[in-house]
Amino acid sequence: MARRVVVTGVGAVTPLGVGVDELWRAVCEGRSGIGPVTRFDASAFPCRIAAEVRGFDPERWLPRKEARRMDRFAQFAVATALMAAGDAGIDLGRLDADRTGVMMGTGIGGMETLIEQSHILATRGPDRVSPFFVPMMIANMASAQVSIVTGAHGPNVTAVTACSSSANAVGDAFRTIQRGDADVMFAGGSEAAVVPLAMAGFCAMKAMSLRNEEPVRACRPFDADRDGFVLGEGGGCLILESLESARARGATIQAEIIGYGMTADAYHVVHPAPGGVGQSGAMRRTMEEAGLSPDDVDYINAHATSTPVGDREEVGAIKMVFGERAARLPVSSTKSMTGHLLGAAGAVELILCIRALQSGVIPPTINYEHPDPACDLDCVPNRPRAAELDVALSNSFGFGGHNVTLAVRRWNG
Repeated sequence: MARRVVVTGVGAVTPLGVGVDELWRAVCEGRSGIGPVTRFDASAFPCRIAAEVRGFDPERWLPRKEARRMDRFAQFAVATALMAAGDAGIDLGRLDADRTGVMMGTGIGGMETLIEQSHILATRGPDRVSPFFVPMMIANMASAQVSIVTGAHGPNVTAVTACSSSANAVGDAFRTIQRGDADVMFAGGSEAAVVPLAMAGFCAMKAMSLRNEEPVRACRPFDADRDGFVLGEGGGCLILESLESARARGATIQAEIIGYGMTADAYHVVHPAPGGVGQSGAMRRTMEEAGLSPDDVDYINAHATSTPVGDREEVGAIKMVFGERAARLPVSSTKSMTGHLLGAAGAVELILCIRALQSGVIPPTINYEHPDPACDLDCVPNRPRAAELDVALSNSFGFGGHNVTLAVRRWNG
């Protein structure tokens, strides 16, 4: 029989603050983390806004020498993992290392390092490229560095499924504990792609919002006037444990992971399959594993990124799964506040689902001003809402047609 898996700790670094408490406070206030790009000169770009992490000092968690040998995305991963361990009450010095693993996701990896070292190669020659270039840039280094810092010797894997990456990492960690390959897993993801090359690429795709003069109103999922997503950065990490492990060490249990489903659209490298067929399949598989009916789900944290097509297709998928219940089911997009954290989004949004279950507060979709008949769900517009919550779903859908849904239940002891 599969073992039960619970969440005992969480950590986050986001455009809304460093730490989960800061993140949750900002979400409940309906505050946007989006502003003008400050990490580089974006004046020549069609989109000049982003959701940047501010006030992050990696030396709070790492010695200066080690921090300088990590790309920003790996720094986020280590910081959130150590936050989560502290929140879970884990003493790393007494960790059962062989029964503890790491699964982190990233969509892009160390792109900032790649850009810097490419410039050095072009302007100064190959002998000036850093010997740390490769181990700073490659995508597995977030999970590798978390393992090194925490001493976790168990399964160590990196998920790279675009915007579904950290949701896959959490789901795969859930499976690892279910089948008995580990007792404790650091699971989540990180991304640091607010860099010129990534911004230029997304601008070339015409995927970005162009509301440069009103950045806090730029990301508007489900709104009829949405015009594209806003790039963000950050990280999130959860401590997953077998129920037996958590109880044995007297841990405070925050929630229980009860379902994980994934599908592929097998349709297009960017556009979701028409009608949300693949997305609905991920939700159905998750609900089947968790033994949930449509009436059992109290809230969905939507993938909704504020793109015209993507939001509409997700609404269609939700209607396919929930039928008449869809009209009464609260569905919000916290990306309206955090921006799109790409490979880190799923972990951060699952953390927000857990906070919602704990507090009985549903996060809002801010900037909802003009109803779209094609997105006629209860999107919890503009203000948080008190509600009795027992079960939440978190959707994450990535370029290439990767679809992931996670189900989490409030822990009542």
